[in-house]
Amino acid sequence: MHDPASIELSVPVTGRDHIRDWPDAPLTLLEYGDYECDYCGRAHPVVRALREQFGQRMRFVFRNFPHANIHPHASMAAQAAEAAGAQGKFWEMHDLLYEHQSALGSAELTHYALQAGLELYRFEADMDSQRFARKVAEDHQSGVASGVKRTPTFFINGIRHDGPFDFDTLNNALNAAGI
Repeated sequence: MHDPASIELSVPVTGRDHIRDWPDAPLTLLEYGDYECDYCGRAHPVVRALREQFGQRMRFVFRNFPHANIHPHASMAAQAAEAAGAQGKFWEMHDLLYEHQSALGSAELTHYALQAGLELYRFEADMDSQRFARKVAEDHQSGVASGVKRTPTFFINGIRHDGPFDFDTLNNALNAAGI
């Protein structure tokens, strides 16, 4: 049996988080993810399908958990998503990063910034200064405090989901937690 403290989300969802869809929805699916992680890439379309399935009943929250020692581009990709977020385009960049996981070098990140409609000089300045490195590190630290060890790790209404992350399993878990 798990220690209850190790399976609860240590940092509740707040306005500092990236919340997609319905901010006041009764169900919350939160993911700690790494843009360079193959498993997270496989989970991305599952999350999209769940968002469609649950509609207004679910909000999706994403927090960065780059495994920089395994994925050399993960931290910079997370910072790129945060830089896009500063321009109101977090989710556009988030989707582009997962759709192009195998190409996350700095030139590609700049290309995705253009695709997402970002003001390029601001994006490049944010990336050069590593302005969002602290936010990425804070997300990572909140994951460690919540017992996250691998990606993706999902939480449903603040409780860690330790099962598989295929559509049927997550759908059933969300329905079990649902209103």
